[in-house]
Amino acid sequence: MPAARPPLMSEKKPIEAYEKPAGGWDALKSSWHALREQDVVMKGAGTLLRANQPRGFDCPGCAWPDRNPHSTFEFCENGVKAVANEATSKRVTRAFFEEHSVAALSTQDDHFLEAQGRLTEPMAYDATSDRYRPIGWDEAFSAIADALNGLASPDEAIFYTSGRTSNEAAFLYQLFVREYGTNNLPDCSNMCHEASGVALTEQLGSGKGSVTLEDFEQAQAIFIFGQNPGTNHPRMLGELRNAARRGCRIVAFNPLRERGLERFADPQSPAEMLGGGSTRIASEYYQPRIGGDLAVATAMCKAVVESGTVDHAFIARYTHGFEAFEHTLRATPWEALERDSGLDRAQLEQASRTYIASDATIVCWGMGITQHARSVATIQMLANLLLLRGNIGKPGAGPCPVRGHSNVQGDRTMGIYEQPSPAFLDRLSAAFDFAPPREHGYDTIGAIEAMHDGRGKVFFAMGGNFAAATPDTARVHEALRRCELTVHVSTKLNRSHLVHGKRALILPCLGRTEIDLQAGGPQAVTVEDSMSMVHLSSGMNPPASEHLLSEPAIVARLAAATLTRSHTPWLWLVEDYDRIRERIAQVIDGFADFNTRVRVPGGFHLRHPGREREFPTASGKAGFFVHALDGHRADGDVLRLMTMRSHDQYNTTVYGLDDRYRGVHGLRRVCFISPHDLQRLGFHDGDIVDISSVWSDGERTVEGFRLVEYDIPPGCLASYFPETNPLVPLDHHAERARTPASKSIPVRLRRSAS
Repeated sequence: MPAARPPLMSEKKPIEAYEKPAGGWDALKSSWHALREQDVVMKGAGTLLRANQPRGFDCPGCAWPDRNPHSTFEFCENGVKAVANEATSKRVTRAFFEEHSVAALSTQDDHFLEAQGRLTEPMAYDATSDRYRPIGWDEAFSAIADALNGLASPDEAIFYTSGRTSNEAAFLYQLFVREYGTNNLPDCSNMCHEASGVALTEQLGSGKGSVTLEDFEQAQAIFIFGQNPGTNHPRMLGELRNAARRGCRIVAFNPLRERGLERFADPQSPAEMLGGGSTRIASEYYQPRIGGDLAVATAMCKAVVESGTVDHAFIARYTHGFEAFEHTLRATPWEALERDSGLDRAQLEQASRTYIASDATIVCWGMGITQHARSVATIQMLANLLLLRGNIGKPGAGPCPVRGHSNVQGDRTMGIYEQPSPAFLDRLSAAFDFAPPREHGYDTIGAIEAMHDGRGKVFFAMGGNFAAATPDTARVHEALRRCELTVHVSTKLNRSHLVHGKRALILPCLGRTEIDLQAGGPQAVTVEDSMSMVHLSSGMNPPASEHLLSEPAIVARLAAATLTRSHTPWLWLVEDYDRIRERIAQVIDGFADFNTRVRVPGGFHLRHPGREREFPTASGKAGFFVHALDGHRADGDVLRLMTMRSHDQYNTTVYGLDDRYRGVHGLRRVCFISPHDLQRLGFHDGDIVDISSVWSDGERTVEGFRLVEYDIPPGCLASYFPETNPLVPLDHHAERARTPASKSIPVRLRRSAS
């Protein structure tokens, strides 16, 4: 079996502290190596010049907004990796599958699978040979349709969606699923920012953030909770750099010291690159214990109330529930806030003074907040903090949940949701002349449970890597293998293709960078970024194979094969995606005159009522919500583990084996630990340990992790996913949002026997 190329910078020591700022020359070197690794130096460089441009394609990486049409180089190091891996010259052909059995491929790591290249034609699993064999598109769609139509109930089918799916594909997909007869539409939002949507919808009337990039130009303070933009949203560092240079205070809360939150050298700044300079990002950096953010936000609210600096006029006009909230804050002792947060009172009061001194404040957060049991409470406490001083509905202020995948927010806007509102279903029914199902479907956790106990028999995934992205890995793999049929729409080989049902299909699709040619000519799709800007995305590269279909075409052909009595003209719609957008405009709020508005350079912004101080909640006002503290206590040898990405990784896609900013090279099975805990527990830097989660239904263990001494609070650990996903039980999730609580796993360490 051919080996993948060695990881970048493998000549370095396995663990070597990184002293440079984020970005800089090393980011450019890494970008160059990514293009060279995929053998697309010239093609990739030309492709990148069209990334995030009005007549180009949207980066298939993160959902951070673009500043087009103002910049020619609107991409980052991780965006280069995403583009290079999609534009790669490497191919996974029928010959590859003939050479490698599924059993053999299952022994390879995720980096190897990703490195093999682009899928080239539809494949069907052959159990006799344990190999994938070629299958024609018509035969594939017929097989799926037969399986779906042979189920006792539509609710036995589950339809998953990744955040890379375009608006057009997502809209057709949810339409097909609902015409088929179910709301089983779990998606990656269930695993990341579901808590943000639940918390903000209840509190402010909208589950989205209210800020735009222009607000980052006007903010006097930006607070960042549980987010590492240097790795997960590198283009955000440019905005933070600009804000810091004009005097905006940037306050970071993160258990780990992250280089991207400390200093940044902008690769697009000649002065910094040639002069060797950099910009300090965080003016204040606090390291709460894992799970301590609820107490931090509560302490800051308490400090604002006790200082007498609340905006009483705003509160009286636009909110409810303040009196009960104020009473609870005043009764909460500082000792409890210090204990639960892991910070002392002086630190909490200093952060609060920075907030009070600002007349316009943005609060950002990422999955370091959303993937906790108390995530909804924490987000609502952050929103309470904003409401106390009227920091919503004015320039430079508001909540900013920073979402991950490029169109995860757009997918939800298009109706990818297992709990659709009656109003949405009414509009869908009127536009397409059918009666949509009204019963709520399965979210991601519910889908796993249904497959595991036999209620879910067919699993169809529109993108993503479900087997690697989900918690409780052993149970998920068992659940998928119990399915009668699993189908994955993908661009690259991944773990989910190897953890399959009794029958399995791989359907290869076009990437965002590729020309999508339909009967009406080359097509563009649209996406919605993390700040509700909707814009076009047009590929420029020839498809990786003549056998690839676009995601909208895959959905349309599947629907036509399955729903033989449907009134929807599926194949006609995908001849010209303007036709899909016309139907979107009929159903989705905010998309009137969609085709005209999206052709304006930069696209258009979806209205957020909070920007105009309108709060479409049950009361018609924004709400203050009271939440009790966790009551943290030390548990002896039980520590709290948070999962995270390496710098050479995007979600479950592993580009390489380095984590440059954290000083890790050629390794992934590492566990970051404080010097205090090393000494207290009798370990040493470099020891090999097994990690076992402590849970009510027994022990879950991952083996062979190297301990790395790191600047992290005592009692806290950090390690990469998906390697540590097996430690997260299905029932360890956010209250009310059911997001896996992967950022706070109770674990014990023991020396590895191997």
